[in-house]
Amino acid sequence: MRIVSRNEELLGDALSLVPQSSTRTSLSSYNKLIRFEDISAAAFKIQCGVQKTPCMYSRLSKQYGVDIYLKKEFLQYTGSVKERGVLYLLTSLPQDQQRKGVIVASDGNFSMAVAYHASELRIPVFVIMSTSTSPARVKMCREYGAMVISYGTTAKDSQMHARRLAQENGYLYLEEEDSAVYLSGLGTVGLEMYEQVPKLDAVIFPAGGHCGLLAGSAAALKHLNPHISVIGVESESFPVLQQSLKAGHPAEDQACSNHHFYGDVSGLCFGSNSLQLTGKLVDKVVAVREEDILISMLRLLEYERATVDAEGAIGLAALIAGKLPELKGKRVAIAICSGNVELHLLQQCIARALTLDNRVCRFSLVLSDCPGDISKLLEILAREEARVLDIKQERLFVTSELFTAEVTCTVETRDKIHTAQLRNALLERYPTAAWTER
Repeated sequence: MRIVSRNEELLGDALSLVPQSSTRTSLSSYNKLIRFEDISAAAFKIQCGVQKTPCMYSRLSKQYGVDIYLKKEFLQYTGSVKERGVLYLLTSLPQDQQRKGVIVASDGNFSMAVAYHASELRIPVFVIMSTSTSPARVKMCREYGAMVISYGTTAKDSQMHARRLAQENGYLYLEEEDSAVYLSGLGTVGLEMYEQVPKLDAVIFPAGGHCGLLAGSAAALKHLNPHISVIGVESESFPVLQQSLKAGHPAEDQACSNHHFYGDVSGLCFGSNSLQLTGKLVDKVVAVREEDILISMLRLLEYERATVDAEGAIGLAALIAGKLPELKGKRVAIAICSGNVELHLLQQCIARALTLDNRVCRFSLVLSDCPGDISKLLEILAREEARVLDIKQERLFVTSELFTAEVTCTVETRDKIHTAQLRNALLERYPTAAWTER
């Protein structure tokens, strides 16, 4: 059965999905608007190579007044939705190119997906990473089966070296572009969400520099039901997509972040194909603060036991920040598309999120240096059911009267209300207590 929609004319005609020459080092010439049939073909071809991840009702629904369904793409083998586009891309290569191999220059989710699926398909795969790449990423790519080469101090150095190796050895140089093949693979997420959640009102995807998932999935969803609202979310610090849509072409002068927290949320890697699809098919693009993303990471960890990065959490962040009030009472699916957050960064993110959520607070006060004063303070904290995380005393550099100690205490509370109750109880006993503002 063929499903026909009035949106089909917006998707345009696709070029052949298979590159014609194995000597090319880029797929940019195959950029073309995709059809629904291209996405359906991709879904059939990759069904045995990627997980059909669950799209489950979330306990967060009651907290935010929206029926939330989370599409858990972070459960893919490499922890990222990009496996879908990569697998379809690799299986579409000519056999002679598959024998020669592929090469990428990145330390992101794209290169991880290429490393794993190329190895599974027995395609020689080389990953060029800068010397500043974290050892954990290097180790992971090697475990997936790629030959990892450290070269250069910047990503640009690695990319130039990869292109040179591709030209000299006949490898296909792959970078994350918006080719029809890659977008079709990513668009299979939209197909699955439509199947898994009946009567959808809206779907939320990460946007920013890499908006291939947003564009490809919008093509699938708008074909199946033009009334489903498709929403993209990006960071306020890097509103790349909004600026590009306003200008009518991909932004070239927008500063991007090298901080690993943002990952693929920032950047300038999408092209005119994704931008054109987004402009025609996406209903709304909103931006959220870094603080909202951190709170979203915390909520997903607590309520869903999902450890995700900024790209995975940014969709839910739009609901948390109240940027989509029109979705109250609606049935909404959110793509949780990436879970590759490094451990040291995760620790910092959760600690900061707890502070932002008013669940970890710090105060300082001056006590007389007498036996029992610290015990009295601890009794108040115990009575108010605050958990002491850290307590320090300073005697030598106290500027107040002699024989006193400055005590700095970090405590954990339940929520904002509990924090306010604790603060009032302490101020009643210690009027000069000073709270460290977040």
